[in-house]
Amino acid sequence: MRGLGGLAAAALLAAAAAALFAPPSAAAPTLEQYRYFRALSLDLEGRLPTREELAEMESPGFDLDAWIERHLDGPGYVERLTRIYMDVLRLELGPVGLFAPPETTLRRAEVLGPDGKPLYVYFRYNQRRLNPVIDGELCFSEAESGLRGSFHALTGTPKAISQKLLDERTTVVRPFWLYRDYLSVSPTQRYGVGWKDADSAYVPLPQLLVEPDGKTPTVEVRVCKEEAQTAEVGRIHASGIPPLPAGAPLPAGRVRPPMPEDRYAREHRGEPISCRSALAFAMSVDCGCGIGLEHCLPGDNSGRDPRAFVLPAHVPLGIESPLGAAPRTISGWNKFWWSQEAIHLMQHVFRADRDFREILTGRYTFINGPLAQFYRSSAPAACCSLHRSFGMREDEAPLFLPGAVPPVVAPHDASEWTYIADRGPRAAGIVTTPVFLTKYSSRRARAAALYSAFLCKSFAAEHAELPPSDEPDLMVRPGCSSCHATLEPLAAYFTRVEETTWTYLPASRFPIENPVCKLDAEGKTGGSCRRFYDPDFSSKERGVLRGAYASPDHAERGPAGAAADLTRMPEFASCAVARVTESFLGRPLRDEDEALLRALRERFVSRGYRMRPLVEAIVRSPAYARASNVRPALERGGGGAR
Repeated sequence: MRGLGGLAAAALLAAAAAALFAPPSAAAPTLEQYRYFRALSLDLEGRLPTREELAEMESPGFDLDAWIERHLDGPGYVERLTRIYMDVLRLELGPVGLFAPPETTLRRAEVLGPDGKPLYVYFRYNQRRLNPVIDGELCFSEAESGLRGSFHALTGTPKAISQKLLDERTTVVRPFWLYRDYLSVSPTQRYGVGWKDADSAYVPLPQLLVEPDGKTPTVEVRVCKEEAQTAEVGRIHASGIPPLPAGAPLPAGRVRPPMPEDRYAREHRGEPISCRSALAFAMSVDCGCGIGLEHCLPGDNSGRDPRAFVLPAHVPLGIESPLGAAPRTISGWNKFWWSQEAIHLMQHVFRADRDFREILTGRYTFINGPLAQFYRSSAPAACCSLHRSFGMREDEAPLFLPGAVPPVVAPHDASEWTYIADRGPRAAGIVTTPVFLTKYSSRRARAAALYSAFLCKSFAAEHAELPPSDEPDLMVRPGCSSCHATLEPLAAYFTRVEETTWTYLPASRFPIENPVCKLDAEGKTGGSCRRFYDPDFSSKERGVLRGAYASPDHAERGPAGAAADLTRMPEFASCAVARVTESFLGRPLRDEDEALLRALRERFVSRGYRMRPLVEAIVRSPAYARASNVRPALERGGGGAR
């Protein structure tokens, strides 16, 4: 009976549409038809109709069906649908949140050269160096440079550094942000000179292009020698310096306590380690920023989040038509391109009229130069710290395999987007993109975002009492269970994706039940175990991986399992239809829309979950035509006058 009801609703919709869209007569269009055409233009082209388009619409024999078909294949339609889901998911990140990892951020110090003139030196905080006085600091001590370092800024009065010391501690490099051909033996294509056709979306901060006098063009940059190294594999280093006792004075020449060194480094001294991991940054003196410093981003100062590039200030018409530009920090640069990846992924689904379920399940994506640089360098550097206690030195099972990044994509190719057919076996649409995992940084936040955006449901308990309770299982705790009985199993899909980042915890290193992380006689567990295993659900026999208690099966299936299960739910199609219909009608859905929604859902599902047939049916529906003719003030007041 339900199927027959849907067919009947579809038949009624088709009949109503046929009556509404009968071939126009020779008479001039009515006011209602003008309003309808204006609404179509706004929704499918993203702007008001031009005089030429109005003249076409007014001409005898104007084929409205052909006009709609033509514009359902245009950029305005793609942007319209992309905007719906970008707004729902809020995937354009604002200034809140820092992502300028020390492993891939080159900060800049202004020192005095041998002639007493200022010059810039690029360096990384916490860079390992063999000299214990400057280990982890700028490659010149306070006694040598007059500058005192901290992780926030360099302070002090600079003093001249001898040429001998300058040559001993630093080297000159022609970096990627200055030279298009930075990979060549002798780069010559400098930004704005030999490299005159630079990508319009790639604009280094002007301060990165000149010397401290603000006038002399920068031809090459001076970098601490350790940072300039190009090896892909280093060796674990252990200095052998004992930890500084509490209250003891700092060693001579140091402005901070010596770099921490743990048992792992001592036990694995000399073993190989990938230079792209965070562990190498903390434990090797052999790892730098690569050829042309391509694995790091430059900053214009020594602060926490230095400025690096110029980006559009506002892009209401898309990145191709920005409104103004402004300097961005390294965090802002990264977050901007993360959002652009999500936009390009969605646009592909809508432009190619692919199965909408791929927005969650697709293993493909699109990247440009800045994203290629991120996935090769900064993304792997998010791992690993305490992971080494479990034998994990580097990101062993990344959500985006670095090998999937084509080697021909250079960091400065910002406007050229490359299709990546397969990010890897753990990839799942927007669910495993850095912008989603950063915007929703906890397991529960990630689960709730998907539940709301793609099932049109929310976790909001009404009139719930919260009596005192020691019950750690929120699925049964009084006052919590009404929401968490659903939320916790959904959050379990993200058990193996670390909170606040995108590092995947493989089962070979992090079994759901781990006897190594069992509780001791006092009901406690070690620091490394506590980071990954939840004492509240552990026992004296085994520790339980955080987030897995609600559904070990979901934990093992991961984000891809969440995507597969959500898209199989009947609410997925209903929610997609409701969201798009409500957006195109420009008003909340009402009871009177039920028949329309049933017909639209049937069309959407029968056409392979593709958006184009759905939108076509919406804009040809009487409800859409009526919505375009209702004056907003009267609509808000409940009236329907035209």
